Amino acid sequence: DFIGFHGQTIYHNPKEKISKQLGDGKLLSQITKKNVVYNFRENDINNGGEGAPLTPIFHQLILKQNKIEVPSCILNIGGISNITIVGNYSTYDLSSRDIGPGSCLIDSWIRHNSEKRFDKDGILATKGISNEIILEQAQELYSNRSNQKALSLDVNDFDVSFARGLSLEDGAATLTDFTGRIIGAALFSLLSNVREKLWKVLISGGGRKNKSLIKRIKEKTLKNILLQPIDDYGINGDFVESQAFAFLAIRSYLKLPISFPNTTGCTKESTGGEIIKFT
Repeated sequence: DFIGFHGQTIYHNPKEKISKQLGDGKLLSQITKKNVVYNFRENDINNGGEGAPLTPIFHQLILKQNKIEVPSCILNIGGISNITIVGNYSTYDLSSRDIGPGSCLIDSWIRHNSEKRFDKDGILATKGISNEIILEQAQELYSNRSNQKALSLDVNDFDVSFARGLSLEDGAATLTDFTGRIIGAALFSLLSNVREKLWKVLISGGGRKNKSLIKRIKEKTLKNILLQPIDDYGINGDFVESQAFAFLAIRSYLKLPISFPNTTGCTKESTGGEIIKFT
């Protein structure tokens, strides 16, 4: 009936109230002869939000559809890592935020230093040795960053320059360790309020396949967290985010909210998305 078109984010800066995605919704509508919903973030930013993450309402839906006990979480490890915490299925009892780099640093390192596109299964990282001095310096810089309170992050907030001079394998190990520590610490901080509960954290996105990264996260977070691929519940973890924007397109079409104060920091529940009707 219509297409939910996210586009490819090339610049995201909520402070400047800018979020730019590659892709022409009007042209796509003409080519496909379909109604297109796109530009999902602008209305949220205009309502005081950060324009991201927008997927929490879909995360809540798939937990409910698959009868997964709540409270539970979905951790998406794409270029950036974001988490959705679902308290229950009634109303909009959910919160979300970006929690650090996902695969962006590791992928960038691999692409700049080899002919590969990514570290498949984290194998290169297992062959390398994490450089503790560089790692400590990188963690200190990250801890003192200016946007610590931001709910949304951009891949441009991170770069791999601190790993320069390392071998391919040592750089992969160091960046994987750095990323795993940040994600693990964020989970610790967000979920430590209920220590006796076994928190179920379902992982989606390409980063879930990086065994070295998942191992690092487990080592650096709470022991009462059960990390498992979302695929264990019959949900394809490669397509959660793309399916989410199909769902957001439907909600936009129905003028239902897609972002909330506890997910993007907007001042009120906000719908979003610009509808291009094919004629």
